[in-house]
Amino acid sequence: MDYYNPTLGHQFINGKQVLGQGPVLPRVSPATGDKLLDVDTASAEQVDQAVQAAARAFKTWSALTPAERSDHLLAFARELQAHAGELAQVETAQTGKSIRMSTEFDVPGTIDNVNFFAGAARNLQGLAAGDYAGNTTSMIRREAIGVIGSISPWNYPLQMAAWKVLPAIAAGNTIVLKPSELTPGTSMLFAKAASDSGLPDGVLNVVVGDGPSVGATLVRHPLVKMTSFTGSTAVGLKIMSMAAERANRVHLELGGKAPFIVFDDADIEAAAHGAVAGSTINSGQDCTAATRAYVHSSVFDKFTARVAQLMDAMVVGSPSDPDTDMGSLISEAHLEKVSAMVDRAKQDGAQILAGGRREERPGFYYRPTLVIGAAQDSEIVQHEVFGPVLVALPFDDDEQAMDLANDTPYGLAASAWTKNVDRAMKASAQIQAGCVWINEHILIVSDMPHGGYKASGMGKDMSQYSFDEYTNVKHVMLSHDPAPHRQWQDTVFKQR
Repeated sequence: MDYYNPTLGHQFINGKQVLGQGPVLPRVSPATGDKLLDVDTASAEQVDQAVQAAARAFKTWSALTPAERSDHLLAFARELQAHAGELAQVETAQTGKSIRMSTEFDVPGTIDNVNFFAGAARNLQGLAAGDYAGNTTSMIRREAIGVIGSISPWNYPLQMAAWKVLPAIAAGNTIVLKPSELTPGTSMLFAKAASDSGLPDGVLNVVVGDGPSVGATLVRHPLVKMTSFTGSTAVGLKIMSMAAERANRVHLELGGKAPFIVFDDADIEAAAHGAVAGSTINSGQDCTAATRAYVHSSVFDKFTARVAQLMDAMVVGSPSDPDTDMGSLISEAHLEKVSAMVDRAKQDGAQILAGGRREERPGFYYRPTLVIGAAQDSEIVQHEVFGPVLVALPFDDDEQAMDLANDTPYGLAASAWTKNVDRAMKASAQIQAGCVWINEHILIVSDMPHGGYKASGMGKDMSQYSFDEYTNVKHVMLSHDPAPHRQWQDTVFKQR
């Protein structure tokens, strides 16, 4: 690896990679538990420098034509492609996810996202011009907001950086990104590739640090006009409160507890494979992961037996091994949290059909786990585990399935498995979630939006719909009435 040099720093301010002036945080490898590197963090002064640089760059970047911004993004995509292999290696090293996941999902998905927004930048459209008041012409302008403060999570550091940055800059904004202090490497590489491709200095800046210091400083900075955050619902509510101090816009992609509904006519083999992939992707550290399988009672035993069989066969091991199916969790503390939630479920009477234990090896590994016999109101069903844990519960009719699926505060994603078109359409309408898959789970594309209902947040990542978050809509009305006194003015004062 020669592109990534952490000793040069994890901050990227005004086109330069610099060392942070805040505390240094030691980081261990999720795969081994051994020392990985020291992560430098930004000082409050450096956060201000990054925001000031973004504010200066906004004046020229927002004035570029859509075609000019598109050209920059196309060059950015080519630069990322040139370093795809190293991006995947750094992503795996810092997160513990399998190298297959980084190589075949995270990195190509990110590059595709850049290419999508290169095209979308040239399609910022509004309502067609028209006469809505008589002797006038109205038109809509979509205008960039200004400096965006974005905070991305540790589970998908590269992809979440892209989801935050790309629609913002494609629309003409500039950005200061705060990645997680646990996983800053690929976010810094992302910014470096953007700069090397010719993106003007200050358009994309990166500052690293924890939420209470660097994150709060960024959100509260007077030049930051909007905050975009992906993470837990609890932290999202705090960010919303801070942004409200200045009536700033927020975009929040928060927690999830996705239901996975298997009807009695479903293809059980397909559903079982979907459930295992959907619940163990990224070691289950995915807010759209399948976490609650509601299965018709007539096929419950068949489904759970097959899921357990597939989970037991999964290869859990070194993330750098291409034969590994599932790598490690992010940290010892997170492993203990996942393990404790499963242990409490067992104490409350639930049964473990697969997994339910730590993998006995150095690092932070947990076996893919299938839980049955838990109550609908139990912790394991209602709260995010954020690990490779699927809970299966039976249902007897379609109405009960919908009631159970919607019975959590969350509404990010869901899936329904059936061969019946009418049942599929009803489920997609009745499930309260921002994304509903039919006979699929997890699959995402740059062209379609991602975002939740209820406590899972507000606003959309990806797709043309994300521009709704990152633009101000301005109505411009031109009068071409030749009379000096307009008729509507009679409601205020009579023509004299």
